[in-house]
Amino acid sequence: MLRTHTCGELRADAVGQEVTLCGWVDTTRDHGGAVFVDLRDRYGKTQVVAAPESGADVVEAFKKLHSEDVIQVRGKVAHRPQGTVNPKLATGEIELRVTEVRTLNQCTSPPFTPTQIDLPSEDLRLRYRYLDLRRPAMQQTLLLRSRIIKTMRDYFAEHDFIDIETPILGRSTPEGARDYLVPSRIHHGKFYALPQSPQLYKQILMVAGFDRYVQVARCFRDEDLRADRQPEFTQLDMEMSFVEADDVLAVIDGLVARLAKEILGVDVSTPLPRMTYDEAMRRFGHDAPDLRFDMEIVDCTDLARRADFRVFRSVAEGGGHVRGLRAPGAASQYSRKKIDELTEYVQQDFGAKGLVWFRVEPDGTLWAPVAKNFQAELLAEIAQRMEAEPGDLLLFIADSWDVTCKALYGLRKRLGAELKLYDPQTLHCSWVVEFPMFEYDDEEQRWVAMHHPFTAPRPQDIEKLQSDPGACRAQAYDLVINGSEAGGGTIRIHDPRLQQQVFDLLGIDEASARDRFGFLLDALRYGAPPHGGIALGIDRFVMLFGGLDNIRDCIAFPKTQRATDLMTGAPGIVDPRQLAELAIEVTDFEDDETDEAS
Repeated sequence: MLRTHTCGELRADAVGQEVTLCGWVDTTRDHGGAVFVDLRDRYGKTQVVAAPESGADVVEAFKKLHSEDVIQVRGKVAHRPQGTVNPKLATGEIELRVTEVRTLNQCTSPPFTPTQIDLPSEDLRLRYRYLDLRRPAMQQTLLLRSRIIKTMRDYFAEHDFIDIETPILGRSTPEGARDYLVPSRIHHGKFYALPQSPQLYKQILMVAGFDRYVQVARCFRDEDLRADRQPEFTQLDMEMSFVEADDVLAVIDGLVARLAKEILGVDVSTPLPRMTYDEAMRRFGHDAPDLRFDMEIVDCTDLARRADFRVFRSVAEGGGHVRGLRAPGAASQYSRKKIDELTEYVQQDFGAKGLVWFRVEPDGTLWAPVAKNFQAELLAEIAQRMEAEPGDLLLFIADSWDVTCKALYGLRKRLGAELKLYDPQTLHCSWVVEFPMFEYDDEEQRWVAMHHPFTAPRPQDIEKLQSDPGACRAQAYDLVINGSEAGGGTIRIHDPRLQQQVFDLLGIDEASARDRFGFLLDALRYGAPPHGGIALGIDRFVMLFGGLDNIRDCIAFPKTQRATDLMTGAPGIVDPRQLAELAIEVTDFEDDETDEAS
């Protein structure tokens, strides 16, 4: 070994020992007679000193060091002089008085340093990711990721789950997002697909009798990206046989409690609270509500029908909805200009026609320029319905159900942050259950699966598959942490006849089902047990547990929002000889040398 200790290891009890350290030069300070260097590795920093007693050659070598040079130093551990102890460093009581130094690698002038205060642009960080990954914050995030994965694996091993890998090269079975395709050199014209998830394989493992499967799985989806999406991602994939939804949720409840305790030192009570999809949409306008604060949507459609205010009455009488939020104590914090900004926000981002507002006066009455269009008694009823208190700001959207949900969800999220209605360090975990089985695609004029076509309906809704598909509720569940979907799963269909019934409803005839999913349908006919599972987004867990807002910071080598790797230049042009071996001809392409990270 080139080193005897790491740069974060030495303490006062090592004083007097001869040790060897290796690492990167973090900072240098020339104090005339002595040169001080903070030597850094992923474990921490140690102050190393070249003084006259170190020898002229050592001092001279220290003077020539630059930031990010890689060096090896040997010397004796000593107490720092009185008054120079650094309580901010774990190694702050000691220093290494160097007797030998060797430069292992010199660093040319870097485009940025890992310890600079102002971060460079994300493009530059991703292009020089190896420098960015030296930043202590990035290293702590990846260490957090490692701890989370280890805790997950330990937990499932303790609960008799079997860790089984599933193929990366599989068959294309389109289920929603586009597949990444891999051409076969041996079978010209045929393609493998990278897995969007191990969904079909894990169902087959249940048929095979492995009743408790788990895997840290790499998944790939060729879809439009957002700040919290990546074309390749990692999920904790789990499946169980002979279970109902409550059994799956109970296992994940225990996992979440274990992670919260071991990673964050937080106690989470189980079972985690649950609400149905319908309740979540009614109360919060979204299927992944942030429950760290209480602001709920209140429906005032019935009251709006009695208003002389044409905006409210016309929407309410036309089958729309008038719903609102109470922003506690916000009347004095939101000027007319700021309310206009909120109005523009709901119009541009969510397609709302406008925003109606009232201030709650000290006497409890409602005031707004539009208040003259309401009878005093009706305003009092609205205030009572909204549970208004003096100083509150009431905000209303009058529109379709979908628009009121989206706009009020966005407002709630924005106001919660701006009004500081929750502690960002709080962890709130819950379940949303009983999602709709299907949603209607107006463009294609057909029903589509809300989760995937292998999701089982609630037993009491099976008869609705033919008569009222929109009323069918699925045995589906999402884990929600701080307003983000952290995982989702379902109980699967294990009856081949029910599976074909669902396929028929989705417009997948028997021949198409056989072509796309024949191997699964065959497996279901050979003694498939009832089964279900879930997939948890590991990247998302790291982001939430680390208090981060960019999922790219949770991944060692992420792609940009245009699905490119700025460090390696992927995707790139392939040698024509490789294309010929694959019987592929590229007829047209754009060679875009520029990119953006976000």
